[in-house]
Amino acid sequence: MTINGWIQIALYSVIIILLVKPFGGYMTRVFAGERTLLSPVLRPIERVIYRIAGVDSEQDQHWVTYAVAMLFFSMAGFITLYALQRLQAVLPFNPAGQAAVEQSLAFNTSVSFVTNTNWQSYTPETTMSYLTQMAGLTVHNFASAATGIALAIALIRGFARRSAQSIGNFWVDLTRCVLYILLPISIVVALFFVWQGVPQNLDPYTVATTLEGAKQVIAQGPVASQEVIKMLGTNGGGFFNANSAHPFENPNAITNFVQIVLIFSIGAALTNVFGRMVGNQRQGWAIFAVMGVLYAAGVVTVYSAEAPGNPAFAAFHVDQSASALQAGGNMEGKEVRFGIANSALFTTVTTDASCGAVNAMFDSLMPLGGLVPMVNIMLGEIIFGGVGSGLYGMLVFAILAVFIAGLMVGRTPEYLGKKIEAREVKMAMLAILILPLSILGFTALATVVPAGLAGIANAGPHGFSEILYAFTSVTGNNGSAFAGLSANTPFYNTTLGLGMFIGRFLMIVPMLAIAGSLAAKKIVPASAGTFPTDGGLFVGLLVGVIVITGGLIYFPAVALGPVVEHLSMLAGKLY
Repeated sequence: MTINGWIQIALYSVIIILLVKPFGGYMTRVFAGERTLLSPVLRPIERVIYRIAGVDSEQDQHWVTYAVAMLFFSMAGFITLYALQRLQAVLPFNPAGQAAVEQSLAFNTSVSFVTNTNWQSYTPETTMSYLTQMAGLTVHNFASAATGIALAIALIRGFARRSAQSIGNFWVDLTRCVLYILLPISIVVALFFVWQGVPQNLDPYTVATTLEGAKQVIAQGPVASQEVIKMLGTNGGGFFNANSAHPFENPNAITNFVQIVLIFSIGAALTNVFGRMVGNQRQGWAIFAVMGVLYAAGVVTVYSAEAPGNPAFAAFHVDQSASALQAGGNMEGKEVRFGIANSALFTTVTTDASCGAVNAMFDSLMPLGGLVPMVNIMLGEIIFGGVGSGLYGMLVFAILAVFIAGLMVGRTPEYLGKKIEAREVKMAMLAILILPLSILGFTALATVVPAGLAGIANAGPHGFSEILYAFTSVTGNNGSAFAGLSANTPFYNTTLGLGMFIGRFLMIVPMLAIAGSLAAKKIVPASAGTFPTDGGLFVGLLVGVIVITGGLIYFPAVALGPVVEHLSMLAGKLY
């Protein structure tokens, strides 16, 4: 670890903090339907969209109607993306002549992009046509991200409204999110990426002759437009198989820094949106502080694990330094262009924020370094998280925390003046427990059936970690992977697709039920027995509840993988 590395991490953290309030204020105005800087240009377009779609922008929806609209929208997206993949061989904008995508892979990819997971069991540049990348994957990068943000806003309205029967209008929230937030930023940053050298064209792949006389096919295409929304919408799912480790997606240190800022920007700013909409910005900063504590713990752990290097190299005497380890740290699978500190930061950010942007890197992490992304995803990526999903996941934990606090002070639990009763607690526990049911259930299945065991490249603890991480990633709608797992098989395409569906929709519906229940309640004035939820005591309680809950649910499974692997490496070194 170096001072320079810590300065880079600190600079990134400061920039995220500085973005929270202005960006949060802008998004609050957008979802309140207030005038913004872009309103003169975009408001007429917004009205035309409502008119064409037959949407009454003044009509709010009950939580059930909101949920049904979201589910039908997602189903329609799944069907159209599946059809696009299966028919791409006969559709235009396919200069490489890509064949139709195999049916189980098309199913997996469709669920993946509709759920904001963007898991890729395939090599994009040799599987997907330009049309599929643009009209299918990129479009769903916008739609799935906007859906997650809209759902978070709906839950916030549940806390903010009183004696109400509605939580907003899904179609209006979706439209405003794309028009006023995702699209403008994507256009500006995509142009910046093109300036920095990211390709944006429809040309056929280039065939080059190397110095040795061999032929090399260099893939290209409309990369910049997909790259920006992949990061901003915390999607992952790159144009190339290497994702942001590919120089066409991430050419230099400037683009690398911009990309990781994009990943956290919306998730962090939504905490401020929460504070503004409930009428108390200190509440938003309290949630931000909880996320910040968990983020700091993760990045310090990864950096500390990766910087000393890999002890297994000592046996080969490849580095004769005093520590007998690599002088530059564990650089295997890392971006040499950016160093250990940036790689540790990228790893932590992408798994905090539902963005599987670099896959090979995770498989090359030290065991404890790999433990951090796994834990981040298992907790539901509540550390800023995927756009929207991080905030509503954190608020579900907050409901559980104030329930415990209410029992401690001997009165009905309250959060932001709303009584937390049996219905809310039941829905919160259902949303929390659905994740380990999927992760551990599918992992157990994959470790006992031949089709599951056939996909791992490594035996022992690391092989188990590859399987566990895969189902953790898809259920958490992250999309990153330990690269040693060969997941493009009918078994894994199907089970991983089901895991994505469960992790997205079976958590969202209970969360919307909580929103509807809270919106119908009256505000109860704070009293001497009310547990404070905007200070350090609440931050500590919420962090404790998250850590204890995660430990009780996941620790046995986690320990079987990365922890055992770490102990094995230490034993080998001592031997």
